[in-house]
Amino acid sequence: MKIVIDRLSPPSLEVLQSIAANQVKLLPPIFYPHVQGLVIRVDEFPDDETMAELGLESEFDLLGLYRGVALADKSVINSATDVDMIFLYRRAILDYWCETDEDLSHLVRHVLIHEIGHHFGFSDDDMERIENTPELA
Repeated sequence: MKIVIDRLSPPSLEVLQSIAANQVKLLPPIFYPHVQGLVIRVDEFPDDETMAELGLESEFDLLGLYRGVALADKSVINSATDVDMIFLYRRAILDYWCETDEDLSHLVRHVLIHEIGHHFGFSDDDMERIENTPELA
């Protein structure tokens, strides 16, 4: 589904949530079983606890965040008590989007791939290779 974005009125939380859901559907099918149950949530900004935990100076310093136990670290003995979640921060994403004039869907995809990479336990180099894979373009 193509979502039309009007730069004169910033996309809502719901629109960004739809863009994120569409981008997850575009992942190669091999990833589907591993992202089932992974919650993707769009918030305006990180909460105060996250800001303090990460030592952020500004709410605009973080585009996305993965909270959970990486798949490689999960075990029956070490089971997580919370749901694995990816947070996308709307205002920071929109700020970056306006500064760079990058396609919004591509930007959301970039942030999602990075955070899904943390879910898989991938390094930043691994995530860069995945993002540059032609099948994901």
